[in-house]
Amino acid sequence: MNIIIAGGGKVGATLVRQLSAEGHDLTLIDLNKSILEGTIETYDVMATEGNCASMPTLLRAGVKEAELLIAVTDQDEVNLLCCMTAHNLNPKLHTIARIRDPEYTEQIFQMRQSFGLSLTVNPEKQAAVEIERLLKYPGFLRRDTFANGRTEIVELRIDEGSSLCNTALSDIYRTLKTRVLICAVLRGGTAHAPKGDFVLRSGDRIFVTAPTHSLTQLLKNLGIITRRVRRVLLCGGDRICFYLAQLLEKDGIAVQIIENDPQRCRELATLLPEASVVYGDCCDRTELENEGIADCDAVVSLTGIDEMNMIISLYASSREVRQVITKLGRQENIQLANSISIGSVICSRELCSNNIVRYVRAMQNQHGAAISVHSIADGQAEAVEFTVTADTPNCGKPLKEIRLKSGVLIASIAHGSAAQVPGGDSRFVPGDTLVVVTGDRGSLKTLNDIFA
Repeated sequence: MNIIIAGGGKVGATLVRQLSAEGHDLTLIDLNKSILEGTIETYDVMATEGNCASMPTLLRAGVKEAELLIAVTDQDEVNLLCCMTAHNLNPKLHTIARIRDPEYTEQIFQMRQSFGLSLTVNPEKQAAVEIERLLKYPGFLRRDTFANGRTEIVELRIDEGSSLCNTALSDIYRTLKTRVLICAVLRGGTAHAPKGDFVLRSGDRIFVTAPTHSLTQLLKNLGIITRRVRRVLLCGGDRICFYLAQLLEKDGIAVQIIENDPQRCRELATLLPEASVVYGDCCDRTELENEGIADCDAVVSLTGIDEMNMIISLYASSREVRQVITKLGRQENIQLANSISIGSVICSRELCSNNIVRYVRAMQNQHGAAISVHSIADGQAEAVEFTVTADTPNCGKPLKEIRLKSGVLIASIAHGSAAQVPGGDSRFVPGDTLVVVTGDRGSLKTLNDIFA
């Protein structure tokens, strides 16, 4: 597919990495020549230097021949003007714009056609929603939802005292007393597709498929005590903080915010009248103690500096805060975070990029295309959701009689309002939703791709 990416920042760079790996023809537009040169050296892409919102630049980038334009500069207004101009030059063009300012939310919705927008993405809002979902189930490092909320893949860490430590997968039902499927295990930074004789060890991170209604029972049987989060400390007052505080207030959760910019403190105090907003240094241990960090149910570190967020989260863990969530922006720091105790890790640009990649795949193949795509196991595997149609091969056959491609696992089958972890005798029929896990990212464009 011929795709133009306007903006070579963090999200733009992530999109270049993901979409170039899937074989798309990419053209990157940016005002910064050094960014373009670095991208050309690393990836097989075309580059156009200039203002992505101007007609001459878009024409030089080949907008009339493009099928999709993704505007992800750091300015909402430029992204909107870029999409509007590009759509005027090529009415058949699909356009995606990153819009971050909450003031534009309602306006964008009402003027969607005027701007020529196919899709808008808001990384900060997506991150806030993800964090809220994690806070509802303390104990999980991550939750990915499928089949309209009926199925989830959750991430757990195996600690030394866990009842799953030194247990073979074939024996886990005796411990969990509920039917789940461990679809991937991360050990020492390497993802494994485990079989029944795979033995779990301390330090492993496991990715478990289960119906949503089984999650509470899963945690209970693991001995992980969950109680409702009542008080959350947010360190850093960025946009994610604002969106998250709004969601938590609706949930009846007390919100406390520490921010080191006095002007931003005043803004947050006005926008969030029910929250407690404190002017202070999130990395100051005395400040954190004065704000009662040890008495919080959860701490979320949201400053703009990865290293600062990791330090805050490490201190929160040392004070035995039950749930710690860390925002990270750089891929290398996400990999480093796996070796230290900083709880759940959220990366807004990865969430945003995955959403856009899903749209691209749907454009590629409308019939049988993936409904959703989630990157798991530090990007070494994918969980892909499909709807079974009348044209899908092997409908009605037991899974034990179906040959799947190597490395492909059917992790869940949802039929009507019920979801199940499949066994050898399970079958799928038209209308069902399948969640498929594969270690070969980008290889499953349609459901038919899973069959040998």
